[in-house]
Amino acid sequence: MTDWTRATAAQMADSLAAGEVTSVALTQAHLDRIAAVDGDVHAFLHVNTEGALETASGVDADRAAGVSLPRLAGVPIGIKDVLVTQGLPTTAGSRILEGWLPPYDATVTRKVREARMPILGKTNMDEFAMGSSTEHSAYGPTHNPWDLDRIPGGSGGGSAAALAAFEAPLTIGSDTGGSIRQPAAVTATVGVKPTYGGVSRYGAIALASSLDQLGPCGRTVLDTAMLHEVMGGHDPHDATSLREPVPGAVAAALEGASGDLTGVRIGVVTELGGEGYQDGVRQRFEEALDAARGAGAEIVEVSCPSFVYALAAYYLILPAEASSNLAKFDGVRFGLRVERETIERTMAATRAQGFGDEVKRRIILGTYALSAGYYDAYYGSAQKVRTLIQRDFAAAFEAADVLVSPTAPTTPFKIGERIDDPLAMYLNDVATIPANLAGIPGMSIPAGLAPEDGLPVGFQLLAPAHEDARLYRVGGALESLLNATWGGPLTSVAPELEVAR
Repeated sequence: MTDWTRATAAQMADSLAAGEVTSVALTQAHLDRIAAVDGDVHAFLHVNTEGALETASGVDADRAAGVSLPRLAGVPIGIKDVLVTQGLPTTAGSRILEGWLPPYDATVTRKVREARMPILGKTNMDEFAMGSSTEHSAYGPTHNPWDLDRIPGGSGGGSAAALAAFEAPLTIGSDTGGSIRQPAAVTATVGVKPTYGGVSRYGAIALASSLDQLGPCGRTVLDTAMLHEVMGGHDPHDATSLREPVPGAVAAALEGASGDLTGVRIGVVTELGGEGYQDGVRQRFEEALDAARGAGAEIVEVSCPSFVYALAAYYLILPAEASSNLAKFDGVRFGLRVERETIERTMAATRAQGFGDEVKRRIILGTYALSAGYYDAYYGSAQKVRTLIQRDFAAAFEAADVLVSPTAPTTPFKIGERIDDPLAMYLNDVATIPANLAGIPGMSIPAGLAPEDGLPVGFQLLAPAHEDARLYRVGGALESLLNATWGGPLTSVAPELEVAR
């Protein structure tokens, strides 16, 4: 009997169209997998059993009746709990929204429903997407399916872990400073941060509005491309939404699958490597570059001097915008309410009880950075650094078609190892943050396993704004080349999860 949870989304879509499997069977297989292993992984905060099977049943009935359906109709999906979803709990990983049922759908959620994809549930995340490990979820950490004692990345660790544990073939994430790409790296999955504005943010619970971007997550470049085309496009509800066609991601991924990189200039960013990067991470990165060189790519070195200031600038801009965005959670309009004798004390008590330590830390820092007398010194200066980073990218793309680096400096660390050291935690995003500051697209693909610990390593690709298709073209080629080296995709999981297959 076919283990459908191990199939790719593209394979599922083809088998559904050919009548080889029903959406109900696919959806039930994933729900059974969630029931079997998610007690160990904790990728999901809410499982939508009834709703997923209802959607699947409707797809099967329409397909049997000859109704024309979207390509991914019937393929199940998990949605990060940052996206409001009508009728389903949406918490953003926070106690302050515990039990809240949104009265509307985010634009991306609506597009998933229109694509007739059964929603398996809402995936775990760091509270309000603040974190690099999913340890800051108010509902407990997610565990990495490669080693249950280790983190799955963050803030979208739930979305990445669901893929790696074969609980879902596709998931949706959000990326403010690397929260799609870094979890992809440490779980051997694929994650894409589209060009800023390429996917609507309407209905995504905001962390930092000038940095946040929703994006697709999958186990292959092609699967991710298929989901990107469902998610993308202009949305009049989002003032930052781009008025341009969705990039031809699927065509680009299929073109890249040949593995031919002849004439492609790949720029290695000097500042995104070296000190602080694990030896095994550097080794696998260099091997991936050798594979690209062997396939005809030209490897050049580029320097982006302002990148050394990116982490500091990011951790001023993000808290400043977060302190403003999170002001709405006050115990008055919706969510948690801790009653006190005055409205001011009710608001203070609600926020004190509803927010976790990391959220409080960033709100305090952001409020300080925006305060009178400090705005120009901190927030204003950080925005000037942002401009320098954008200029460095522009210069670098004159010399290269795509820029590359390791996605994360290390393989996944153990749960609890860095939870009390915020600065060490923030360093996980050192290679991913520049793309968010510049608004350009980025992708992480698996680069193999580090020889010293056998854990996943990610390879990051960056392209100019609006050139998302270029990522899928080059990413698809590298994926094909590396899979040939390994003898197939990396699909191992912790032994505790194998017994549940």
